[in-house]
Amino acid sequence: MAYETLLVERSDVYAVVTLNRPKVMNALNRALFAELDDAFTALAADREMRAVILTGSGEKAFAAGADISELASLSAAEGQQQARRGQAVFRRIETCGKPVIAAINGFALGGGCELAMACTIRIASDRARLGQPEVKLGLVPGYGGTQRLPRLVGKGAAMKLLLTGDMVGAEEAFRIGLVDEVVPAEALMPRAETLARGIAQQAPLAVAGCIQAVEGGYDLPLDSGLELEASLFGLACATEDKAEGTKAFLEKRAPVWHGR
Repeated sequence: MAYETLLVERSDVYAVVTLNRPKVMNALNRALFAELDDAFTALAADREMRAVILTGSGEKAFAAGADISELASLSAAEGQQQARRGQAVFRRIETCGKPVIAAINGFALGGGCELAMACTIRIASDRARLGQPEVKLGLVPGYGGTQRLPRLVGKGAAMKLLLTGDMVGAEEAFRIGLVDEVVPAEALMPRAETLARGIAQQAPLAVAGCIQAVEGGYDLPLDSGLELEASLFGLACATEDKAEGTKAFLEKRAPVWHGR
C-alpha cells in the first residue's frame, strides 16, 4: 500500500518504515498516526517479515515531535482523545510481536522520543538529540513519555528530563539508558540492518516469546513473571521450530525455521 506520510520497504526478512515528512522534520500528525497504525498492523501479520526498522527521512530528524499546528487548538476533551489515539498506535508498535529497531537519525523530541521509546531497541546516530520538551509548551507528554521514560532511565533521570524540557545528546542518552547503542551517522542504517538480519536468523516464535515475556513480566512481581516465563517456555517446547532447533544442534547444522 502506498502511504502519504510513510515509506515502507520490505527486504527478504525485514521491513524499513520511514517517517516521511522531512519538510516539517517528520512531525507526527493525525495522518501519520493513521498510517503507522495501518502499516504495523500489516507488518504484524506478515510472516515473512522477522523484524522492522523505524527511522526518519532526511538528515535532521527521526521525529521532532507532534505537529504543533494540530495541538494548538485542542480542547481538553480533544486533547485526551488525541493522547489516547497516540498511545494506542505506539502500543501497537510495542506489542506487534516482532522486534522494532528505532534508528534515530537526528532529533527525537516529544512525540518522536515517545515513539522511539515504544520500539524494542534504540540505536542512535552520534548526531541524535533526544528529549521531552512538552513543559516548554505548557503541556504534559501524552504518548507515553511519563510512563516509558522512568522505566528506561529511572525516576530521577526521567524527572530531570521531563521537568526541564532539556535535550540530551546521543552519548548522554546512552549513558542514562535511553538508547542502547550509538554509532556514527553514516553507520546507522547499516548497523540497524545488521541487527535486524541477526535477529531474523533466530526462531521467530522464540523471538516473539522473548518479547512477550519481557513486556508482560516487566512490572509483575518476580514470582508472577517467572510463571509467565515458564508458560511461554512450555509453549515453545511444543513448536516445530523447537524440534528443528534441537535436532539441528545435535546434527551440527544450521536450523531451518518455519515459524510453527
